[in-house]
Amino acid sequence: MKCPYCGADNTRVIESRPGEDGTTIRRRRECIHEACGRRFTTYERVEQRPLMVVKKDQKREEFSRDKLYRGIMKACEKRPIPAETLEAVCDEIERKLRLEYEREVPSSVIGERVMDALRELDGVAYVRFASVYREFRDVETLLKEVLALIGDRARAAERPAQADKPSGDGTSFARG
Repeated sequence: MKCPYCGADNTRVIESRPGEDGTTIRRRRECIHEACGRRFTTYERVEQRPLMVVKKDQKREEFSRDKLYRGIMKACEKRPIPAETLEAVCDEIERKLRLEYEREVPSSVIGERVMDALRELDGVAYVRFASVYREFRDVETLLKEVLALIGDRARAAERPAQADKPSGDGTSFARG
C-alpha cells in the first residue's frame, strides 16, 4: 500500500478491526519510510460484481448507491429524519437488490422500493418522491396519491383498535 503523504511503497499495518457495518475492515497503517513515518487509515471491502440498472429506454448504467442516497435525501429534505436513517434505508434497499438480482435490475424496481420505504418513513417525503417518480402531470393526480396515503394510514391506525372492539356476539377480544 502506498503512503498517501510521501508515495513510498513501504507501509505496515498497525491495527485491523471490523468496520461499523461489519462489511468492511478498517486498517490503521504507518509509513515505514524513515523521512515520513505518518499514519493513515484504509478500508477493505469485498469487491462485488457490478449491478446494472436497466432504464425505461433499455439503456443500462451501473447501480450507484450514491445516486440512490441523493434521491432519497432530496425527498427527505427539511424533514425530521436523521441521516443515519437514510443511510440504513439505502443499505437495506441495496442489500435486497443484490440478493434478488444477480446482474441487472429494472429501474422501476428500484423506484418502487424507494417509494415503499418512504411511504413507511415519512408521508411528505413519499409524496415528494412519488410526484417526480410517477411524473404527476396535474394536481388531481397528486391529490389522489395523497388521499390514498391518508387512507392507508387510517386503516393502519384502525387495525390495533379493532382487536379491542367487542364482537357482535357479546364477547370481547380486549387484551389484558
